[in-house]
Amino acid sequence: MGTPVNITLGSHVWVEDPELAWISGEVTEIKGTNAKIVTANGKTVVASISSIYPKDTEAPPAGVDDMTKLAYLHEPGVLHNLDCRFALNEIYTYTGNILIAVNPFQRLPHLYSVHMMEQYKGAAFGELSPHLFAVADTSYRAMINEARSQSILVSGESGAGKTETTKMLMRYLAFMGGRSDTEGRSVEQQVLEVRYLL
Repeated sequence: MGTPVNITLGSHVWVEDPELAWISGEVTEIKGTNAKIVTANGKTVVASISSIYPKDTEAPPAGVDDMTKLAYLHEPGVLHNLDCRFALNEIYTYTGNILIAVNPFQRLPHLYSVHMMEQYKGAAFGELSPHLFAVADTSYRAMINEARSQSILVSGESGAGKTETTKMLMRYLAFMGGRSDTEGRSVEQQVLEVRYLL
């Protein structure tokens, strides 16, 4: 069901598309509960007003780093924003304090370097670009400052990158935990050994 927004003549909207899932368009006619829409690819479609969603025409072409900044938080708006960022190799996006990651299906070593870990170390959440190191750092700092256990939930479908994400989270936590030896093994080595349980 569409968002309860007043759809009028000239409204920019998202409408379902059999090939693209959603496509943007402009309302050119309204008859009763249906709207005629000219889509971005030049096709004309008729759809129920309750099944179309308003398009955020103020959103920057590169998308936003936190989707709470979008005027409309609905499926086509979220997918479009993630697609815009992914096209720029920005695989991480926030929705408030939730981090959404889109699997790039390629190695991006620059995103996980020691230099990158140093940048996120102690940085306030949201101060830097969305990144799993920001989530890990926030959890680590809360654990230290509040002396309470913390959890990070990594969720997704098969092939979404959960295992790799978990490895990178553990790598960051090991980095933050220091390198003091315990029985001949560094803290980093001990934490990274846990990955074999995944």
